[in-house]
Amino acid sequence: MTIAAVCVPSTKKHIPKRLVRDLYNKFNWPTSAERKWSAMTPDERTEFATSARKMCESHSDIILHAIVVKKSNVQDHIRNDKEKLYNYMIRLCLLDRFCKFDSVTMIPDPRNIKVKSGNSLHDYLQTELWFTKNVKTELSTTPLDSKKCIGIQFADMLAGVVQSRYEFNCCESFRPLYSKIMLKCLFFGA
Repeated sequence: MTIAAVCVPSTKKHIPKRLVRDLYNKFNWPTSAERKWSAMTPDERTEFATSARKMCESHSDIILHAIVVKKSNVQDHIRNDKEKLYNYMIRLCLLDRFCKFDSVTMIPDPRNIKVKSGNSLHDYLQTELWFTKNVKTELSTTPLDSKKCIGIQFADMLAGVVQSRYEFNCCESFRPLYSKIMLKCLFFGA
């Protein structure tokens, strides 16, 4: 399982979106449907990775994050509520970044983000920021469907880059971006 995020100042949120729009134009993808990583050709994937690397080189305040878990090594008792693992992964991936700011807007793809205990991802992260990290960061969460949010499409493509590397050992699109991704790996063992 892979989760990816692009952390971008609000004044530059148009930049990752522009990159994705440029891919739609360059490869004549129909704009009536979201282009998924699994449907992209190797050339399209490489173009995304190369363009994303250039974007990060030009804008050092745009930070790419990803976390990957080898689910086969996750204990059964943790799998009973898959959202807890998802929420924990988000925490490990992004909480330290969030701590650096007075306010953060998180725009996740909507999913069942309440764990069986009833606590949402937003509540979990806000509690961790205030009590564990002892910061005053105010978190705002606005879930948007990736079909309607090109920024989430960027993050989904980034997740595809990382997932391809760890699930299929496919490094062509990973190689150009490797040094630009703040990457964490869980449950891979020795």
